Amino acid sequence: MTRSAERHVLQFCHGYDGPFLDCARQYASLFAGKGYRVTTVFLTGAVDAEVAAGCASDEVLFLEYSSKDVRGLKLGAIRDLRKIAATRSFSFCIAHRFKPVYIALLATRLPVIGVHHAFGDYHRRTRKLFAHIFRWRLSLLGVSDAVRDDMRASLPKWPTGRIQTLYNRIDIEQLQATQLPAAEAREALGLSSSAFIVGNVGRLHPDKDQATLLRGFALARPSLPENSQLVIMGKGRLEQDLKELARELDIGSQVLFLGQVADARRYYKAFDVFALSSDNEPFGMVLLEAMVAGVPLLATSGGGAKEVVEGVGVLFPLGDDQHLAQGLGYLATLDDEQRTACAELMLQRLRERFSDHAVRDVFWRLPQVTSLIAES
Repeated sequence: MTRSAERHVLQFCHGYDGPFLDCARQYASLFAGKGYRVTTVFLTGAVDAEVAAGCASDEVLFLEYSSKDVRGLKLGAIRDLRKIAATRSFSFCIAHRFKPVYIALLATRLPVIGVHHAFGDYHRRTRKLFAHIFRWRLSLLGVSDAVRDDMRASLPKWPTGRIQTLYNRIDIEQLQATQLPAAEAREALGLSSSAFIVGNVGRLHPDKDQATLLRGFALARPSLPENSQLVIMGKGRLEQDLKELARELDIGSQVLFLGQVADARRYYKAFDVFALSSDNEPFGMVLLEAMVAGVPLLATSGGGAKEVVEGVGVLFPLGDDQHLAQGLGYLATLDDEQRTACAELMLQRLRERFSDHAVRDVFWRLPQVTSLIAES
C-alpha cells in the first residue's frame, strides 16, 4: 500500500444519527483553509450519499457496523481502521464518544483528541484505567465546561490542560435560510395561528424531564394568554405516561404531542417560548437552534444549558415547577420591542461564542492542538 503525501486528519464518529452528523460537519469545518484533508469515518450506519455530502469532509467512509457488532472487543473495527490509517498520512485523530476513542487508540499510533458529548464517560474504573494507559497520546474535549469538569473530576491526576472545552456550534446563516417564518411553520405543524405556544423538542425520556415542564405549564396557565398551548416534538418510552399526566393536570387539551418531526429545527419560529426542562443537559443543541429562530429561552440551570442561556434567557432550578411557571409567566409578558431586543442579544451570543467562526479560533489556540501542529 502507498501512502498519500498530503497531510490528513482522521475524524472517527460512532454514527450519524440525530445531532452527530452536524457534529461531524462542525469538526471537519475547523480545517477549512488550514492545509489538511479531512477523512471522516462512521463506525455504524449504512452508506448514505446525503450524509457524505453533509459532512464538509474531503473523504467520507462508512464501516457499516451495527451497534451489536461493536460490543465487546471490536476487533473487526480495529482492523478496518488500521487499514485506513495505513494508506493516509494522518497527523492526528479526532474521535467522538468513547467507543471511537477506544478503537482509534488501539488501531493506530496517532495522537487522539477525544470529544465527549455526555456526562459519565470516564466514571467506570475500566475506562479510567484505559485513559491512564494511553494518556501520553490522548487528550480530551468536552462540549461544555460542565462536561469538561466532569471528566477532570473522573481523571484527577491528568493535567487540566489536557482536558479542555470546545463548545458545540452552529452555522447561523445556513440555519436562518432554512427556518420557516412563524405563520408557515405553524401551518406546517397544524398549530393555531393565534395561540401562545410554548415549545419543547427532545426525546420523551426521564433525562428530558418533560413531567416538570407539564407541571410548570399547568401552574402557569392563569398567568398565560387564554389561548396557550404546550407543543412537544419527540418520541420515546414516556409518551403514554406524559399524556396521562397532562390529563391528570387538566391540561390535556392544551398539550400537543407531535411525535418525531423530521428536521424539527426548521419550525422553531412557530414557538413564542422555547422551554428545556432537561436533567443536567450536557450542552443543549436545541437551545442554539431556538436562538437562531429568535425565540425567548427558558431552561434548567444545571449542566451545560446554563452556559448557553445565562444572560440571554431565563433559568430555573432542575425539577422546580414553581420557578418554571414563573419563568413562563414572565416571558409571556414580553412585548414586541422586548422580544426583538432578546433576539438580537441571542444572535450576538451565538456569533461570539457558538458560531463556526468563533469556535474555530478557539480550537486552533487549544494547547493540545498547538502542540500537535508543532509536531506534525
